Amino acid sequence: MQKPSPSRKSAAKRRTRQAPPLEVQLSLDVADAAPPAAGWLEEHLRRAAAFAGIGGEVSILVVGDRRMARLHVEYKQVPGTTDCLTFDLSGPHTPKGLVEGDLVLCMAVARRQAKKRGHSTREELLLYAVHGLLHLDGEDDLDPAAFEKMHAREDAILQALGFGPLFAGKSAGK
Repeated sequence: MQKPSPSRKSAAKRRTRQAPPLEVQLSLDVADAAPPAAGWLEEHLRRAAAFAGIGGEVSILVVGDRRMARLHVEYKQVPGTTDCLTFDLSGPHTPKGLVEGDLVLCMAVARRQAKKRGHSTREELLLYAVHGLLHLDGEDDLDPAAFEKMHAREDAILQALGFGPLFAGKSAGK
């Protein structure tokens, strides 16, 4: 029997370290996007998580500007709306690659940003969901270097799924 090559060995090793599939639950507090995000968003976030080696459970709530602004003040003490709030519900001993948390995404911000960036609202929501997923996995974007690293990883994941660089795409201004 032939000895496996190093590349085959590492591929087999990577497969054994893969996280279990991500479970995603989506709730809409506002009218859905057109084309609809419901169903589509969960499927593509699962694909993104599998590519990134992240498993666990994520609940997503999509809200409007007013509710997001209230939540933003309540939980971050920052006035105004935002695109994504992330709530990490995992325990202190949760291994990297397994997440448990809630994401709150703002449909109105997604609509505005999608128009600026030149893609669909549901793709913008996917960008926010991937962003939140990476926060749950321990990434942050608090300083310029971490910001660049995190957003580059988001775009790499989304490009691997066939979407292109949604954050740094056509018009990346926030």
